[in-house]
Amino acid sequence: MAKQSVAVFFGGMSSEHDISCISAQTVAGGLDRDKYNVILVGITKEGRWLLVNDLESMKDGSWREGKATAVLLPDATEKCLLIIPEKGEIRRQKIDVAFPVLHGRFGEDGTIQGLFELAKIPYVGCGVAASAVCMDKLYAKVLVEELGIAQARFVAFTHRELEAGEAACAAKAEAAFPYPVFVKPTDGGSSQGVTRVEKRSELYAALKLAASEGTRVMVEEAISGREIECAVLSTPEGTKASGVGEIKAAAAFYDFEAKYTNPDSETDTHPVFPEGKEDEVRRDAVRIFEAVGGYGLSRVDFFLENGTNRVVFNEVNTLPGFTSISMYPMLWKEAGLPLVELLDQLVASAFRR
Repeated sequence: MAKQSVAVFFGGMSSEHDISCISAQTVAGGLDRDKYNVILVGITKEGRWLLVNDLESMKDGSWREGKATAVLLPDATEKCLLIIPEKGEIRRQKIDVAFPVLHGRFGEDGTIQGLFELAKIPYVGCGVAASAVCMDKLYAKVLVEELGIAQARFVAFTHRELEAGEAACAAKAEAAFPYPVFVKPTDGGSSQGVTRVEKRSELYAALKLAASEGTRVMVEEAISGREIECAVLSTPEGTKASGVGEIKAAAAFYDFEAKYTNPDSETDTHPVFPEGKEDEVRRDAVRIFEAVGGYGLSRVDFFLENGTNRVVFNEVNTLPGFTSISMYPMLWKEAGLPLVELLDQLVASAFRR
């Protein structure tokens, strides 16, 4: 049986470029070479698309010095990459499936998914609409509100509203709920531009930071509780949910540094919950994933509120991390689905689409 050609896209122009490169090493290294011909396409921070020769150049970063361009043709009759070497003839590289390992903007927000759709190439993960909706926390909250699932209260502001008067925006947020609050860009990724704010004097700087990272800004009440996550996966039998893991952040909240660079942050794939709460989280994760039109994979994040044990929705991550400390592959491994088999299922889901 001929091998399937899987093109792994990584890097990208988002603030999560470096994490994408680490996740992609796990994915590219985990794909079964007896089944797949793996093609690596790295996208630099500046937006250059490069053919990457091997995993070693991914690890040491030397892939960014590559000379051969590799771009995906949107021509649906070609279904290929166009390889343009520095010297020599241009060639076409047929691909059977695209595996985007691109966190954040331009990779997780529906943009590259739209390119795959134009090219009519099967691809791993959520489609254009679901990716865009979940990347924008405000849209996701509106959909989840219809399900009756608890979530933090929030107010949102456009850039125009902030420019017209930050004091009025601050007053509106303060009228909605007390400090502390979280200020975040509605469409930022991986806690970039997110600030925990304790008082009015801190709020203005937080609003400016969030505005610099996204198209709108959201102020959200702080939920005091355990940070928990559930992985979901599309299968032929329907959406499946993993067990529930817990994040023990080595910071006031699980920000970018706590997620990826602070060695004191911990993940627990066997936390103890009050009776019935793990099942509630798993049910809610599936309901939310299906409500936003999710497909393939996502990680759905919640809080288990202190004092009340109320399950509170936080956000959906449609392209969760695949680093050595990432919860998504860890949870599926605990559920009896090791990385190689998980990646097989994700590739198979791309073809089922």
